[in-house]
Amino acid sequence: MKVSVGDFELNCEVEGVEDAPWVTFSHALGNNLTLWDGQVEMLKDRFRILRYDHRGHGGSDAPPGPYSFDDLMQDACALLDHFGINKTHWVGLSIGGMLGYGMAQNHGNRLLSLTACDSRPDAPPDYAAYFQYRIDTAREKGMEGVVEPTVERWFTPETVAANPPSLDKVRNMLRATSPVGHEGCCEALKRLAFGSGLGKITVPTLIIGGAQDKGAPPEILAEAAAAIPDCRHVVVDNAGHIANIENPEATNAALDAFLTEFSDAA
Repeated sequence: MKVSVGDFELNCEVEGVEDAPWVTFSHALGNNLTLWDGQVEMLKDRFRILRYDHRGHGGSDAPPGPYSFDDLMQDACALLDHFGINKTHWVGLSIGGMLGYGMAQNHGNRLLSLTACDSRPDAPPDYAAYFQYRIDTAREKGMEGVVEPTVERWFTPETVAANPPSLDKVRNMLRATSPVGHEGCCEALKRLAFGSGLGKITVPTLIIGGAQDKGAPPEILAEAAAAIPDCRHVVVDNAGHIANIENPEATNAALDAFLTEFSDAA
């Protein structure tokens, strides 16, 4: 369904059990809400689930960029307001988890918990430069130009070599992303700066990350977890940046246990 959040519309889906605790899923750069198919299938019999496409992604409109995390937080809050969601568990991957850090710091009264998957809190110069590279590549070659370099960065060499069907799902999501939306979110990522506020997060937090994640390596996520008062950190073996696709069993086990533990807070 499409929901107006001002001058444009966001594509979203709501499913699961009415009157159950809410879980909101937020996807990675160049992905869409189908990133979470496996997790929704696992949780939909016990939770009420909202998942949506970020501006410029999937079926959502692509307003002119650049975007900021303030913009993305405004979108998220508008969706929560539209559906009358007072509090929700937040589950995000990459930019979706980074957005979760921002939501927990600036709109913590709307969250029951935070799960940040493969999401670092800050963008040092080399990390910011990577997103300028993505912008330049997409401008020169279109979204097709970023597909294979992204797959090689996001997944372990073993998975890339095996080339399972799940990689085609990711490739197709990347191809379908609006260049305007991709560039807009890359600009937000270049200015990622939630690290200094991690100590302000008061909701229960789970940080999950692939053991071979190049963009959000375990040592960076361990530092982030140590800065959050009530946080646990899970390293997912045999996974890179998209841990829920590359090792869904381990990711699902950690997520399921965490959400079940804190669902009574709803």
